[in-house]
Amino acid sequence: MYQLYYQPEGVWVGDIMPYGENGTFYIYHQRDTRNPGPFGEPFGWALASTKDFVHYEDFGESLKRGTEEEPDQFIYAGSVFRVGQEYQAFYTGYNREYLKVGLVSQTLLHAVSKDKVHWKKSLRTLEIAPQEGYDKRNWRDPFVVFDEENQEYILILGARKGEDKRKQTGRLVWFTSKDLEHWEFKGDFWSPGLYTMFEMPELFQIGDWWYLVYSEYSAGNKIHYRMSKNLHGPWMAPNDDSFDGRAYYAGRTAFDGQRRVLFGWVPTRIGNDDKNAYLWGGTFVPHEIVQRPDGTLAVKPPDTLWNVFTSWENIFCSDMKTIDIREETVVFSKMGDATAFETTCSFSEGTKAFSIKFYEDRENGVAYEYVFLIGENRVVFQKSPNYPWYQCFNIGLERPILLQPEKPYQIRLIVDHDIAVLYVNGTALCARLCDRPGDSIALTVTDGELKTEYTRASVSFRQ
Repeated sequence: MYQLYYQPEGVWVGDIMPYGENGTFYIYHQRDTRNPGPFGEPFGWALASTKDFVHYEDFGESLKRGTEEEPDQFIYAGSVFRVGQEYQAFYTGYNREYLKVGLVSQTLLHAVSKDKVHWKKSLRTLEIAPQEGYDKRNWRDPFVVFDEENQEYILILGARKGEDKRKQTGRLVWFTSKDLEHWEFKGDFWSPGLYTMFEMPELFQIGDWWYLVYSEYSAGNKIHYRMSKNLHGPWMAPNDDSFDGRAYYAGRTAFDGQRRVLFGWVPTRIGNDDKNAYLWGGTFVPHEIVQRPDGTLAVKPPDTLWNVFTSWENIFCSDMKTIDIREETVVFSKMGDATAFETTCSFSEGTKAFSIKFYEDRENGVAYEYVFLIGENRVVFQKSPNYPWYQCFNIGLERPILLQPEKPYQIRLIVDHDIAVLYVNGTALCARLCDRPGDSIALTVTDGELKTEYTRASVSFRQ
């Protein structure tokens, strides 16, 4: 069975620490066996590389975890970068037994490599221990960037003031160093008072803009970004400050010299049931980042991944027009294990909603659906019909999108077994699917008119 998105057999992909170089991405990641559940068996960093997000070379465990007695019993997130001919890894060591004996459970550690595969750990702990007043249980996910103006390295990490995890005291703190060995604590890098905790922070620059990317370890559990013309802020929030919805988390980006790609994972659900909440870890899905003229960021599928689909079937779909009802047209009825669907559509003034339904059972109408709620300017993922309520736990599975009449919207949908990824005019929304009711794709429109052009689908792909 061919699976397009990356998840090695028998494990679930956790946080990813990507590094790009000369057209290749090196994907350092955690592999959770879920024995007996998430974080059951300790893990280090595994490594896979890819040029096209279709074919992967697997190197197995690269940065190896420590023993049960060492501070890196688990190797949590960090970052990888190059200095001269040597590669540096700054990472979080976690030992679940340390708190019981009065030791700090999360420690920042360091390793070096000549070939990106084999790592030599530093013999001493970095001088980046949890500072006074910060939660000693939440001090993780370091990211290092070089500040050209001041000719020094900056390290940021996620932290929390105090130890009450219910309070919105999550913040980023920072250290500086001239030599990657001796670090000076600088205090809070950004403390917005919005979240209980930060994870996977990152800084990168495109043109005149600096971007601060982070995962909200709080109510929303989404990947956000902020913008600034200065590495140190102040940080501006665009109208849509997220890359995806609730079912896409812990993303970091990497640049291979041509493309900047976001590396996040789509979680599975408890008991493989649409009605249940999510589990930590799942399947890696890449989003390629595109900078808009105003500096805000959009995403799209990497061209190499989208172009793996071949033998496209062009679909004729006549205009759909209603007055006070919903009209549905089945446009494709032979979805495979991996299916791509593409259309460019527009709607008339006054239209209430339109949607794409897929994996639809044509007899009973049960399907998954991306519905565009025009008056609300948002797209929502759901199961249809959502009765008896609820058939799908979809809190957070929505994205804001400005929906204007007569404007063209390019929609691309990739369904890979139990993962769906929607892209529309630079906005993405991932979802995990636990059923497969049928094999049809349908378009609907409610109280208005939907016009489509350049509609096609493919279930064929190059392996």
